[in-house]
Amino acid sequence: MTVTTRLACLTAVLLSALPGPVLAWGETGHRVVCQIAYDELLPDARAELDRLLALDPNFDSFAESCLFADKPEVIRPIDHYVNFPRSTKAVTTADCPMADSCVISAIQQDTAVLADGMSSDAQKLTAVKLLGHWVGDVHQPLHVSFMDDRGSNSINVDLEEMEWPNFHGVWDGEIVAHNLGNDYQEIAEELRAQISSQQREAWRYDSVIEWVNESFQIAIAPTTRYCVNKQNACWYADDNMLLDTGEEWRMQKISTRYLRRHGKVVARRLQQAGVRLAQLLNTSLVKDQNNEKN
Repeated sequence: MTVTTRLACLTAVLLSALPGPVLAWGETGHRVVCQIAYDELLPDARAELDRLLALDPNFDSFAESCLFADKPEVIRPIDHYVNFPRSTKAVTTADCPMADSCVISAIQQDTAVLADGMSSDAQKLTAVKLLGHWVGDVHQPLHVSFMDDRGSNSINVDLEEMEWPNFHGVWDGEIVAHNLGNDYQEIAEELRAQISSQQREAWRYDSVIEWVNESFQIAIAPTTRYCVNKQNACWYADDNMLLDTGEEWRMQKISTRYLRRHGKVVARRLQQAGVRLAQLLNTSLVKDQNNEKN
């Protein structure tokens, strides 16, 4: 059976298993991204965001609203991530190569809703809550990954006293908690203070394709230990390119040293996500405004 055929056969089964890799960053990370973004907003954009959020009785802040996409009633599970073939080396186009929609198209879709003067307040409110989440998702490296192992949800880890159940969880929350803590407001304030003006200027004008490729390159890097670089592809395991349905999951050894080593990577992704989300909101919530930071 060819790799393409095997992946096609896996699609229905994996979609039925969702939600799989949908909780990018956990609650702390998503709140951090959206708090940084809120603090980066220009005054007019922040006022418009506050106006929209005041229409929602369920969330007291933008940071809290960015958890909306993980609610059971939000039926857009495949928009939390994007999958690529294991032979992929880099992301160069803004496509969803293995599905009709993905986190890339979700960002484009909800940004368009915000920028459309014909959108109702209810539509804009939903879009802004979702967009905050999608931008966080796409900056979590294992949300830009492979379908057969569900973005590493199907990889066991042997880290003792780990709150999260699998390799995906290491990147969702374990690295965040180990290196940054759990107080999202303190984390956001500290990370934002570390962003230089040069970084802010560079990050805000990067394209979505660049965000996706950055995550993908982290995911497939040997130091991440997500996959095994072999025969011009990134294999599930040294002796197995693809994880088949019902096949035993591999075990990946994780240490506290691993958590520390990737702390700076995770911190950088949270910073980048916050700055870039702010740029999207600054340009879509208020039309024809000056987008230079005051």
